[in-house]
Amino acid sequence: MKKTLIAATLAATFLAGCSKPETTETSAPKTAVEATIAAEQPELGSFGVDLTARNEAIKPGDDFFMYASGTWYDNYVMPADKTRYGAFSGLAERSEERVKEIIEEIAARDDLNAEEQLIADFYNAYMDTETLNKLGITPIKPLLTKINDVSSTDDLTKLFGQAWLSGVNSPIGGGMWFNRLDPNKYEMSLGAGGLGLPDRSYYLEDSERFEKTRSAYVAHIAQMLELAGVDNTTERAQAILALETKIAEGHWPREKRRNRDLTLNQVKRSELSEAYPDFNWDLYFAQTGYQVPQLNVSQPEPIKAMIELINQQDLAVWKDYLTYHALSGNAELLSEEVFNTNFAFYGKELNGQQAPRPRWKRAISQMSGTNSLGFAIGKVYVARYFPESSKQQMSELVENLRTALGERIDNLDWMGAETKVNARAKLAAFVPKIGYPDVWQSFDGLTISDNDLMGNIKNTREFFQADSVAKELEKTDRNRWGMTPQRVNAYYNSSFNEIVFPAAILQPPFFDPNADPAVNYGGIGAVIGHEMGHGFDDQGSKSDANGVQRNWWTDSDRAAFEAKADQLAAQYSQYEPIPGNFVNGRNSLGENIGDVGGLAMAYHAYKLSLNGKEAPVIDGLTGDQRFFLAWAQVWKEKRTEQSMLNQLRGGTHAPGRFRAQAPRNHDAWYKAFDVKPGDKLYLPEEERVRIW
Repeated sequence: MKKTLIAATLAATFLAGCSKPETTETSAPKTAVEATIAAEQPELGSFGVDLTARNEAIKPGDDFFMYASGTWYDNYVMPADKTRYGAFSGLAERSEERVKEIIEEIAARDDLNAEEQLIADFYNAYMDTETLNKLGITPIKPLLTKINDVSSTDDLTKLFGQAWLSGVNSPIGGGMWFNRLDPNKYEMSLGAGGLGLPDRSYYLEDSERFEKTRSAYVAHIAQMLELAGVDNTTERAQAILALETKIAEGHWPREKRRNRDLTLNQVKRSELSEAYPDFNWDLYFAQTGYQVPQLNVSQPEPIKAMIELINQQDLAVWKDYLTYHALSGNAELLSEEVFNTNFAFYGKELNGQQAPRPRWKRAISQMSGTNSLGFAIGKVYVARYFPESSKQQMSELVENLRTALGERIDNLDWMGAETKVNARAKLAAFVPKIGYPDVWQSFDGLTISDNDLMGNIKNTREFFQADSVAKELEKTDRNRWGMTPQRVNAYYNSSFNEIVFPAAILQPPFFDPNADPAVNYGGIGAVIGHEMGHGFDDQGSKSDANGVQRNWWTDSDRAAFEAKADQLAAQYSQYEPIPGNFVNGRNSLGENIGDVGGLAMAYHAYKLSLNGKEAPVIDGLTGDQRFFLAWAQVWKEKRTEQSMLNQLRGGTHAPGRFRAQAPRNHDAWYKAFDVKPGDKLYLPEEERVRIW
């Protein structure tokens, strides 16, 4: 239930904020035949939008989210095992059902190839709760013993270096990423971590809400320590909270961690100890296997603060900290007692989730990542559910969006000719990846058992760690994907200047080959534009056509861009989903630029596709109305209040209901829905943010 900093993983700018699908019941998954043979009618409504979700009693200009999805929102009841539900999670549910069908069919067969055997054995081991309940915490006793035997700072450093492999937290962590000044090379990136709560604000804000959360956290830590046989649990839990509070004090705020100018701090390995003294870097890196000739310290001051804490804090408290995180970080791999105790805090208290997700869904989530069996499963998923015709149609849409953005760059009144040349070069260099990788991940050498879940996790972690270590000094692998095909999401990778769209997102409401073109442009078209927009947002715009981080702007053009970005940040910072808790317009700025700019690109491309003709009126709605409704319904969602708070404090995306309001920055929306002064979303023309 909690996120930890891991090594050897790909990260990027994602379209959606959730890292695990939170889903609910939906229609039965399509068969292979249904998935590859187009139906005559769109899946949603008569043209691709669910008009029954609308609440026409609400003026579009007052609340476009509720106008587009209000009837659905008012009537949808959150299931006990969910904290949010929306268009993304609906598709994630479909993807999970399909993956379950794939796995169960594989597990029922005897004639399995090597990868299918890995899938079947992993799933069976995860589902064997009888064995896990008998074992209790036995699978992590070797780790707990190692923690208990810590008698020096060097012993502690070893455990921090092994954190990703063991599943514990560490105040210093990182992984292999790309050299931002030479994307053809890999480079170790280090940052500060170590928190058990979603964000530093949960420790540092003096409010009744967060005081309640901190008290519940202490009680939870004490319960987990008790499971490990620790005495004086309340006192020791309070000491752990105090330690994590000091860690939080040393962290940068999230909006500062986004700034690529501040997070580019390359240092040669030979100079690391001089720049960051009093830490045994040789011992730390020896645990990872990496050679690390050069690295990037993404957060210099926080790393220095973490080193100071490591040296100054009592070893006994660090040992208790590691003991707790060893249990919590591996809870889903242990007995139901341990899992349920952990869920009571991370699920119910922290997120408002009343019941755990079914175990088969947790199994699929554990198996479906890029550092697990996700690509082995994805290979079958693509063959069964992703027709090549969808890839072709998607490729055409990408090129249409590229054309639209090119025309928009040419017509910008705030950007000069010199910068436009560089912007055009970057646009031309965009590399689209659609559906699935051209080269699939190999699993040769990975060993999986059908009766040893913890052993499977350990073997998988070591397998991917060894793979990353082996490639450290090689040229970067541009065939590698940061998401599996069955993941409902999309991303932009600035180092490769690539936009990536997994197969599972290429379904309604985002994309339907039988939907009205306005709907596909308002859905997946705006998603394509969003990802392209990340190449030109406040941070992505700091890399050039080749993925090299450098300034390709004139000073005056950059100042004009930042003024517009500041205006958009201020606009989103006015949204208040929970009394006293606002959207962080600065932290979510890149995503908001992606939304507002992507919508403008998609609308432009839609108009180009009409070749000067008027779109037909369908069910009383014009083409422009259908376009903006498609956008809004992509972002329909409902959340628990706790989940909303986590998104506001710990996420980089504005909540969906505010992403649905992005059209208020577009003149065509005002005309389409007759939005006028006095309407709550109305913005005077000079306050509408037009960047791309």
